[in-house]
Amino acid sequence: MTREGRLGVGVIGAGRVGPVVGAALGGAGHALVGITRGSDPERVEAMLPGVPVLDATEVARRSELVIVAVPHDQLEGLVAGLAEVGAWQPGQLVLHTDPAWGTGILSPAVAKGAIPLAVHPAIEFSGTSMDLRALASAYAAVTAPGPVLPIAQALAVELGCEPVVIDEAARPAYAEAIATARDFSRSIVRQAAALLAEAGVPQPGSFLSSLAHTTIDHALAEAGSGPADLPDTIQG
Repeated sequence: MTREGRLGVGVIGAGRVGPVVGAALGGAGHALVGITRGSDPERVEAMLPGVPVLDATEVARRSELVIVAVPHDQLEGLVAGLAEVGAWQPGQLVLHTDPAWGTGILSPAVAKGAIPLAVHPAIEFSGTSMDLRALASAYAAVTAPGPVLPIAQALAVELGCEPVVIDEAARPAYAEAIATARDFSRSIVRQAAALLAEAGVPQPGSFLSSLAHTTIDHALAEAGSGPADLPDTIQG
């Protein structure tokens, strides 16, 4: 760990999530040591200017905190593969951002002495600097072994989020809730926009903007969306 508790952070996954998480932690004072190559290098460079592009093995070997932000179906194989080549380090923090998994998916890294953390910021990532503003008003689902849970919570706060602890067994239900909210909202807006276009309304997306936002705001208020309404821990 670097001076005053700052960490050397590496990011595996250069899609929409990884560069944003890296930028948020960099803004909190951590040192970014590398990120893996992505399909849009210009966007990654805009988010993380000057950060070295490394392969996943080198990112893991050089970092005190490794952010693993890869697609759901790649996470298990990646973690196991890096364990097989000896990339994970004793005492190293390994944090993944997948909503559906707790820390069990990181067991190959744990077997090498790494410390597992699962932190999912509950926003729809665009992969741009707009996400940094969204994180400042978001919650993050946090799962970690009891002794290191405060570390996971502190990292969520450094991302700008309010941490909410989710038990390991509750992660599938949590992931289903996130997917339902995201996919249903997107589907309904697209369906409504198509009907408005059929009705001759120009720019149906703009037309729906205030209606959609106020409707969702009212629904969230009815569901109880304030910090006082959220339990410290959601159990399975």
